[in-house]
Amino acid sequence: MLDRITGFFRICLLAIVVFQTQIAFAQNITVQVDKPGAAIPKTLFGLFFEDINFGADGGLYPERIKNRSFEFPNPMMGWKEFERGNTKGQLYIFDHGSINNTANSHYLRIKAPAGGTAFGVTNEGFRGIGVEKGADFTFSMTARRIGPATPTLRVELQDGDRLLCQTHFGVASTEWKTYTVTLRSTETSSKARLNLMIEGDGTVDVDMLSLFPKDTFQNRSNGLRKDLVTLLKDMKPGFLRFPGGCIVEGRYLEQRYQWKTTIGDLDERRLIINRWNTEFHWRPTPDYYQSFGLGYYEYFLLSEDIGAEPLPILNCGMACQFNSSELAPLEDLDHYIQDAIDLIEFANAPANTEWGRKRAAMGHPKPFNLKMIGIGNEQWGPQYVERYEVFAKVLKQKYPNIALVSSAGPAPEGERFDFLWEKMRELKADLIDEHYYMEPKWFRNNAGRYDDYPRSGPKVFAGEYAAQSVAIASPDNRNNWECALSEAAFITGLERNADVVQMSSYAPLFGHVDAWQWTPNMIWFDNLRSYGTPNYYVQKMFSVNQGTKLLPVLLDGSAKNGQGELYSSASLDERTGEVIVKVVNTASAAKEVRVNLAGASRFGPSAKAFVLQSTDLKAENSLDNPTRIAPVERQVSISSGEFAYTLTPQSFTVLRISLKS
Repeated sequence: MLDRITGFFRICLLAIVVFQTQIAFAQNITVQVDKPGAAIPKTLFGLFFEDINFGADGGLYPERIKNRSFEFPNPMMGWKEFERGNTKGQLYIFDHGSINNTANSHYLRIKAPAGGTAFGVTNEGFRGIGVEKGADFTFSMTARRIGPATPTLRVELQDGDRLLCQTHFGVASTEWKTYTVTLRSTETSSKARLNLMIEGDGTVDVDMLSLFPKDTFQNRSNGLRKDLVTLLKDMKPGFLRFPGGCIVEGRYLEQRYQWKTTIGDLDERRLIINRWNTEFHWRPTPDYYQSFGLGYYEYFLLSEDIGAEPLPILNCGMACQFNSSELAPLEDLDHYIQDAIDLIEFANAPANTEWGRKRAAMGHPKPFNLKMIGIGNEQWGPQYVERYEVFAKVLKQKYPNIALVSSAGPAPEGERFDFLWEKMRELKADLIDEHYYMEPKWFRNNAGRYDDYPRSGPKVFAGEYAAQSVAIASPDNRNNWECALSEAAFITGLERNADVVQMSSYAPLFGHVDAWQWTPNMIWFDNLRSYGTPNYYVQKMFSVNQGTKLLPVLLDGSAKNGQGELYSSASLDERTGEVIVKVVNTASAAKEVRVNLAGASRFGPSAKAFVLQSTDLKAENSLDNPTRIAPVERQVSISSGEFAYTLTPQSFTVLRISLKS
């Protein structure tokens, strides 16, 4: 009897093992190729830019000199007195206006004594000045001599005791004049400084000093940092949201972002404090200001250069509600609304109109074809609703084809969130901007967030999201693989619901390794190098492998995402004749799956697989190891519409399968 009982339990145990093995290694992914669904909007995957973490000055905008026109509240911030040979001169700051405009009123006077060797100033740059060996830089400044002597100026780049390059020129004119020379570094340095000195005696006034790389993206003067723009362009983003983010609001309305002060000649652009200057006590950044060398015109150019639809966000008469919560009275909204009207005209009007002429004068006669704008950033409450309603009434009457992006507040749920969605539905909003900075598990658990959203009414803009490895806004958050993998699982849900979710973007975009305020960030850089995080590669894999129509996906016969730690979405690319299947395996073990392309009859001999994977959930990329986690391409043999495929542990896989014979 004992042997029979033992045998019975052995059979039961074997059956359990077989059953578990089938679950672990024989999951079915059915892609219903014969049931194409909604068109996937070209804007589904895009970019969110905000000037945080030195994202603009010191980052994307490659001007090397900090406080180049002495307009910081402390006019000498970033500058120090510099002397050689015990030469004691004098420095004076004047507020008379070097070029007769209120935006650039300060300038510096350097007075060197007779008999001296060299006296002047040195600039520290943005946590140092980055220069590469053999690279050319344009040094320019406006200057005039004071007194009868013609001063000889020496400009040089130095790193410690290393002299990287130097040149000389005289300032002969007593009127303000622009002087330009080329510097070529003989060595590479990420922590250089710039020295400007009078050799011998003399007095000179200087302003609008600039050290700018010649090798910018598209080789433009006042262009953008080439490596950073290349990382963006390689993503093939559908849109670019700018300039933020909380800097749109400002701590107070006086400090809000005003687009009209960011266009025109550089010396006409009015510097303001950056809202992130003193936001976090653990990362004080008292030298963080906005020069607007990267202004609205440059944002539109960048959008055009990378093939993205521009999405400017405008202040709606509300300062940041996490700071002052200052409100513009409803009866004082006219000039805020006029700013929106003028922006649309600047972007879209013919070159023979007032704002079209301004755009053409900057070098772009052709309109930018703006299709959407955002009203406010992440405001909440009835104050926002009543201001949005005033904006929408005017703008929809004047520009019915311009889509308006409205806010759902700073959190993905709760009373504020529910209130705004209800009100925005009543107002027939076009797009509602949802934000979620949550723990990795939240992203995995919410892959089906939009499965049950109404299919009519406002569409969703997943405007800011990033998995937080420690806590929201913690300085200890990391761009590790667990966060990126969890985001990938969540994004399959965005794609599966692309009839509801029209746009999405990770945030923030950039972080300077020596000057950040917030982490995690999608792309990190120093003064010379940059790298994409695992989160960047997740975003890129979704964006460059975006089809044109949704295809329904079943996991073991269920439309629910997250079955057996698998998450999937699929699309048809009518341009290439391919089925694109995306699968995220969050399990720590490999999974054997059977992929069934239901309704498809013709196949190419092979398919391509792009795999992003690591068995270490804490793994990260870095400046020294930028592709530790990066996509790997593999060939997959396909003989029929049903085939086996092994998903590696903790991986994100994209399969591109040709339907052509």
